[in-house]
Amino acid sequence: MTDKVEIRARLEFRRAALTKLREAYIALLDGGVKSYSLENRSLTRFDLPDLKKAIEDMENEIDELEALLQGRKSRRSFAVIPTDW
Repeated sequence: MTDKVEIRARLEFRRAALTKLREAYIALLDGGVKSYSLENRSLTRFDLPDLKKAIEDMENEIDELEALLQGRKSRRSFAVIPTDW
């Protein structure tokens, strides 16, 4: 189990990354630019669906880390048992 200090560090990192992803998405969506660079990755206007997916994934990771900090499990799982009547 990871300690709370490490979880907070991961959470802050992901929040900063989410801010950058959102800035890139808005810049491409506004049409002010045709391409946008994040670190060593270059995105074009056609990459909007990929960028949106990355934002959603990052938001889910942040939600999981926040749940861990609050003492809840990061994911809830359930089972479906097929039956033959």
